[in-house]
Amino acid sequence: MAYWFIFNKGDVMLEKCDDGSFTIPCSDCAPVATDENSHVMNVSPMDDGTEVKACSIDYVPEDARFEMCGLRQSFYKLPQPLYLKAGKAGELLYWDRNTRFCGVCGSPMEMDTDISKRCPNCGKTVWPQLATAIIVLINRGDDLLLVHAKNFKTDFYGCIAGFVETGESLEEAVRREVMEETALTIKNLRYFKSQPWPYPCGLMVGFFAEYESGELKLQESELSRGNWFNKNSLPTIPEKLSLARMLIDKWLEEHS
Repeated sequence: MAYWFIFNKGDVMLEKCDDGSFTIPCSDCAPVATDENSHVMNVSPMDDGTEVKACSIDYVPEDARFEMCGLRQSFYKLPQPLYLKAGKAGELLYWDRNTRFCGVCGSPMEMDTDISKRCPNCGKTVWPQLATAIIVLINRGDDLLLVHAKNFKTDFYGCIAGFVETGESLEEAVRREVMEETALTIKNLRYFKSQPWPYPCGLMVGFFAEYESGELKLQESELSRGNWFNKNSLPTIPEKLSLARMLIDKWLEEHS
């Protein structure tokens, strides 16, 4: 038996349970039709040892037992272990689609292990890569610095975030991003937690920090608005699945 994470254009296939909840199909073979273009990938097993498979299909199953769901939305429908495994499966399929040919000589790549490919012509080997990003919640007394990025699809306010550049530590990345996006300096930087962010292949690393100096000046190329908000009158904040929301909730819990 294996859990089958079936994707179609970024949506993952869920199986409806009799009690109205959802799960991932678990069976000896693929629960829907696949063809020679459906590359079935092995994913690390669940904690209880159950095997995990992943593949993409180019159609929407008509079977009433199944429902296609956006990966983010599956957070609210799947048990946490299955949501996290869906993210990993989605990342591996994304990597598989984007590493079909060797970046050195252009030859078709072949699977070498479950998480690596090797070029049969020149020997180039590749593994899935993560885009590491930092995210930081800054406070000034009872006020929190929250911003709305131009790439946000809804009207919520989040935390300062950005990708880690080559040659810098996580802490250096936090201070650089804060300075670039707000013109502020910070102090008392402390690590909170990290979170896989498979949209499509990220790792978010969260921090808390305190305001030290500077006048707020937003980076207009990336941020549409932002300000200091009192803890008792916050704007709309991110969904519970995000590390930004976890940072805010944790800070409010510690300062209630």
